[in-house]
This record gives sequence, structure tokens and C-alpha cells, in this order.
Amino acid sequence: MAVWMCLLALPCYLIDQWTKWLIYTRLEIGSGFTVIPRFFDIIHARNTGAAFGMLQGLPESYRTLFFAVITIIACSAMFILFWRMSEDSWILKAIFSLIIAGALGNLTDRLLWGEVVDFLLFHIGRFQWPTFNMADTWISSGMVGLLIYSFIMPKKH
Repeated sequence: MAVWMCLLALPCYLIDQWTKWLIYTRLEIGSGFTVIPRFFDIIHARNTGAAFGMLQGLPESYRTLFFAVITIIACSAMFILFWRMSEDSWILKAIFSLIIAGALGNLTDRLLWGEVVDFLLFHIGRFQWPTFNMADTWISSGMVGLLIYSFIMPKKH
């Protein structure tokens, strides 16, 4: 188990933290630059809430405690599933590793700064996806992978 965690989760976690550090130290909040005109920008944003800014109105101490507890419970459940996995599914191990890396990446931000650093902004015309970060990408990729895995992989009877 530890090998899988180190092979995928640790590099993903480090990439997340490194990219956020670059944004945090090099761009003022609200500033950024265009990578692909009318499609993709890098912009320094902060999110004190959950996905799409949910729970932003709660006091910081409650938010930090809430997100820490939820992250610890979710990661613990995945570690237990990972540990008890009878099949040697590298796909499922990779999926869990991505989700854990993302969850711990955003938790690190919350514990260090009380908020999450976001910087990836995709838009087409007037449609704009909420700004996100690499940890969000790992979590979303892992969740999509888990959904696909649960529908495609044959069930053992």
C-alpha cells in the first residue's frame, strides 16, 4: 500500500502544493495572465468554502474544523478500503491515490492559510467554470475514475 501511495499520491500532492506556492508567492489576489485567449487563464483566487464557494459564510474556525474532520474521515475510509482491497487492481489504487492526494492538498491549504488557493480558470464566451486548482483536478479525476470503474469493471460473484 505504501508503495502505491508514494508512486502516485505523493507526486500529485507535491505538484499541487508547488503550483499553489508559485501562485501564492508570484501573483497578487485577482491578478493573472491569459494562457489561451478566450479559453484558459491563470488567475490568483482564494476560496474559503468548499466546491463552488459553498460554506464561505461560516466562521473560519468552524470551516477549518469541518473540512479537517471531513477530509480525515474520507481519507481514512479510502485508506481502509485500499488496505483491505482483495483484488490487486492498480486502477482502483490509482483512483484512491488521486482522491487522497487532492483531499490532503486542499486540507494543507486550509490548515496553513484558512483558505484554498485556486488559479485555473476555463471559460468559453460568457460561460466560466469556477476557478480551481490541481488538488481539485486530482479529486475530480479520481471521482470520475471511480464512477467509470464501478460501471465498467465486471462484478465478481
